[in-house]
Amino acid sequence: MTATPARHDPDVLVIGAGVVGLFCAWFLRAAGHTVTVVDRGEVGDPAACSAGNTGFVGTQGSAPLAEPGVPAKGLRWLLDPESPFHVRPRPDVGLLAWLWHFRRYCTERHARAGFEVLLALKQRGLAILHEVCAGDLADTLTARGMVLACQTEQGYAQARRGIPAAVERGVPLRELDRAELARLEPGVDFAIAGALLNEEGAALRIPAFLVGFARALRERGVEIITGAEVRGFEVTGRRVRAVRTSQGDLRPAEVVIAAGVWSLACARTLGVGLMLQPAKGYTVTVAAGPGTPTRPLLLSEGKVAVMPLGDRVRVGGTLELSGLDTSVSPRRVDGILRTVRAYLPGLDTDRRLHVWSGLRPCTPDSLPLIGRAGAYGNVSVATGHGHIGMGLAPAGGQLLAQLIGGVPPDLPLETFALDRFGRTR
Repeated sequence: MTATPARHDPDVLVIGAGVVGLFCAWFLRAAGHTVTVVDRGEVGDPAACSAGNTGFVGTQGSAPLAEPGVPAKGLRWLLDPESPFHVRPRPDVGLLAWLWHFRRYCTERHARAGFEVLLALKQRGLAILHEVCAGDLADTLTARGMVLACQTEQGYAQARRGIPAAVERGVPLRELDRAELARLEPGVDFAIAGALLNEEGAALRIPAFLVGFARALRERGVEIITGAEVRGFEVTGRRVRAVRTSQGDLRPAEVVIAAGVWSLACARTLGVGLMLQPAKGYTVTVAAGPGTPTRPLLLSEGKVAVMPLGDRVRVGGTLELSGLDTSVSPRRVDGILRTVRAYLPGLDTDRRLHVWSGLRPCTPDSLPLIGRAGAYGNVSVATGHGHIGMGLAPAGGQLLAQLIGGVPPDLPLETFALDRFGRTR
């Protein structure tokens, strides 16, 4: 598509220049709409959720957070600030409602249904990423497979039991013997019971992918306005007529709220409630050295991701429901690195180059929120992609564009409806 100068009053205004907002813009522009994206920060801003994560994509990790065994661990995790899933108690009605719904989704039936939807989104998302990264962005996507490392015999046995179901659903997951693992990762000292390989496991180099993707969008005529904080809306009846920003007003025909955890406050300004909670996650970047893996790893029981980045290694983990607090807890950072050393004793984690925390927008069922906002005829929402947002964003952006364009969606949009939690009360 040839570049077209963007109009100041576009067909569609996307609020949020994270990975979700950018993919919404990509598919909206591909459908012929003029598109403007606004964000209060810069693309790849260190403060943004999309900026410092491990960038894992592909079909591994498609299980929802709400699983049958989680409630039994609830009190132990709640009291342990180093646990993979920690809830900081606070008097918050929204948090209590979210936890109530989360508990309802911790069943076998919901977990299976959620897995099927998330897998479909991630499979489609991976195909889209291969298309998007086929040219100038090729060096931002690594697709050499992903290793799932299990430290305990119990965890390894559980992982192996899941192989047939995964393969049946199109996930190329298989068991690795020690000789093959040594060939794949020579020189890496693993203190594990066993490992699996997902041959289509992939990861994006973050934030390089975001910066390059934004450049590609601009080349296609998408206007991206950074440093533009949304300050309010002009509403007439059931339509938003104007969006007020710190860099002036915009009068789009359609508005898309795709601002991550900040979507909650943005939608609330319009009187639209979202079942959403900020979930803080951490990454620690250390210097690479002897014993550094060459491909992405998932440390199964510890729920920690390891992403090689050339002369660096980024490790990430934890999900902490602590509101909008982005402060870094040294104890949680130490816990992540202790987990890494338990699996990879030869990896030097002492040379810390960067510590980051970010807020991921999470729903109780781990499925994103994609749909029309309340009674408004020209406002849509795309958020709630949680801790696997990089993998879900491409297909989510495509669904959002199909919704606005009136095109039959690839997946039923009722699955992602904003009001689905209210309907289940």
